[in-house]
Amino acid sequence: MAKSKPEAKSKPEAKSKPEAKSKPEAKSKPEAKSKPEAKQNDKPIDKTSRPIVIDGTDHIAGRLSSNVAKLLLQGNRVTVVNSEKIMISGKKNSIVGEYNKFLEISSILHPKHGPFHPRRPDTIMSRMVRGMLPRKKPSGAEALKRLRVYIGVPNDVKPLGTIQIEKAKIRKSSAVYTTVGELGKNVGWN
Repeated sequence: MAKSKPEAKSKPEAKSKPEAKSKPEAKSKPEAKSKPEAKQNDKPIDKTSRPIVIDGTDHIAGRLSSNVAKLLLQGNRVTVVNSEKIMISGKKNSIVGEYNKFLEISSILHPKHGPFHPRRPDTIMSRMVRGMLPRKKPSGAEALKRLRVYIGVPNDVKPLGTIQIEKAKIRKSSAVYTTVGELGKNVGWN
């Protein structure tokens, strides 16, 4: 008989490594709450409708500007008339002094590089409103295009009728305030 080859020793089974602990399943983030729908105003906003005309006589500049900015962001077209009669609270000397310091700010290289300082009452007011809008965002840029500010009352705006904002009205005698027209005259407007 032929000798059969001895069976090869089988290698001992390699110890299986203990299974790596499986990571616990990542906790799912709670679903983001949906934003509440924007409050609907009593009347829908129609951008093509006639503008809201605000008479600026005896209004405080800052309060009027913030209310106008809010109306613009809601999609309304706003026209402010009589901008030279809008009031600024405080002593006339301090208001004019602060504005004169503001006028000193300019580019070292060339003044045409800005900043540009308004001196007319209508441009002072539109600049004030611009400061209260997010003008570098599309919504703010569009809102600023819907603003019109005039000295006096132009003929095409007269038939529309004007409104006044009660929250922005002055509460003391007008002698305590300085008008934007006076400020403009003291800083170089006619």
